[in-house]
Amino acid sequence: MTVQTATVSTSTDLTGFSLIGGVPVTGTHGEVAGVNPVTGETLAPGYGLVGVDEVDRAAELAWTAFATYRKTAPEARAAFLETIADNIAGLGQALTDRVIAETGLPLPRVLGETGRTVGQLRLFAAVLREGNHHGARIDPAQTDRAPLPRPDIRLTSIALGPVAVFGASNFPLAFSVAGGDTASALAAGCPVIVKAHSAHPGTSELIGRAISDAVATHDLPAGVFSLLFGGGASVGAALVSHPRIKAVGFTGSRSGGLALVAAAAARPEPIPVYAEMSSINPVFVLPGALAQGAAALGEQWVASVATGTGQLCTSPGLVFLPQGPDGEAFTAAAAAAIEKLVATPMLTGGIRDAFDRGAAVFRDHAGVENVAVARANPDVAIGAAPQLYATDAATFVADPALQEEVFGPASLVVTVRDTAEMARILAGLEGQLTVTLHTDGAENGAAELLDEAELRAGRVLFNGWPTGVEVVSAMVHGGPFPATSNAQGTSVGTLAIDRFLRPVSYQNVPAALLPAALRDDNPLGIFRQHDGQLARD
Repeated sequence: MTVQTATVSTSTDLTGFSLIGGVPVTGTHGEVAGVNPVTGETLAPGYGLVGVDEVDRAAELAWTAFATYRKTAPEARAAFLETIADNIAGLGQALTDRVIAETGLPLPRVLGETGRTVGQLRLFAAVLREGNHHGARIDPAQTDRAPLPRPDIRLTSIALGPVAVFGASNFPLAFSVAGGDTASALAAGCPVIVKAHSAHPGTSELIGRAISDAVATHDLPAGVFSLLFGGGASVGAALVSHPRIKAVGFTGSRSGGLALVAAAAARPEPIPVYAEMSSINPVFVLPGALAQGAAALGEQWVASVATGTGQLCTSPGLVFLPQGPDGEAFTAAAAAAIEKLVATPMLTGGIRDAFDRGAAVFRDHAGVENVAVARANPDVAIGAAPQLYATDAATFVADPALQEEVFGPASLVVTVRDTAEMARILAGLEGQLTVTLHTDGAENGAAELLDEAELRAGRVLFNGWPTGVEVVSAMVHGGPFPATSNAQGTSVGTLAIDRFLRPVSYQNVPAALLPAALRDDNPLGIFRQHDGQLARD
């Protein structure tokens, strides 16, 4: 590797460097560059790929930083997160232009995702100030308890250690360098090493420098943050296998997520991997809802499927309808809506090729009808046309291949006999990020479907569409396998911080040595469970 002597710059001029503890580094293991999916143009600069030695350097710096960073006051970490947010917002048009050039995403989506990224950072600053993430519990000593006295036992949560975060292809901001995994890990007191996604390297550099600048502004240890551009599986495996790394955040394919899970499990000290991997987000439209507006529902479904060219982890690629005229009206309206659309950009050529292979499973299946395909778009170099397919319940249940995620705007309608058949099919589906139910609110079968849905998904929606994930305290963006590798976590919302914390009990610890969250004078001013009662004492 080549280590630059200059410190990280806040200029918006791109350099092609990785950042290891704030120091620009040129990788010497090959090169990647962004590609404009609309024009096909390769974007400057090229980014040198680092190797195992650079992974080791970043991990050791992160471990050194952890000793200090984990003990920073919550207010100090909150201010740090807010500075990152301010730095990202300050990038302005330079960031917007680069995201659009590297992804082909429309301006409203880019502005919305920028706002979401900044908002997540500020949300976790508020979490730190509010203090519930400590999980503080105090069970005071009972020296006169018979037959044995009870010791003083107190509990709070501490940071796990350095976290490896893998940037996502489909969210260049909200699930990448400064996305929810990074924001929640930094809030927890964990240094972060991000492996940037090669689909948007310039965007990643701009955001990485915004974080590194905030580290320097707050005089934090340099190893609190590093950004690596690395070659595929080798650097990813080195990160997950490194003994200094204590947890992993990942959003991507099932094959990629499972490879990281296997590497983490094979370590002498296994570590948790929070991998979001695969979801088809089924929608179940009950007869009452269908009778009230079949055509409108069909049009709304297509709008949700086509959002972001179907490259959203919550895209509803599967809908179940009762057979009959209302179901036919839904499908006809959906087909008409698709035929009005044109192909739109996909993020990379590799993602487009994988979409084509997945859509071919529907297209070439003897039991599946090709209902509608959007028009081609000669003005888009790397694009995909929304398309609609249909089959019956028997065909769907008989072939597991029809249940596999197709990442992109391909959608499948499945007709069923009745609501009871919907419930049986739902009970046999894999784990999902979301399950959506459309109902008139009074019909039989909704309660049975809800019972099955909550066992299959992290989020259950009624009379809506799953695209659009609110960043709020009550949000769960996770779910049973293979939606995620760990259904007990969420990558969106305030509970995301819990993934990077672990509880510790302190028994008869001298008052002067107790963590601030457990001291009798409650210097943080937080709510705590005191002898079983929640209070701010």
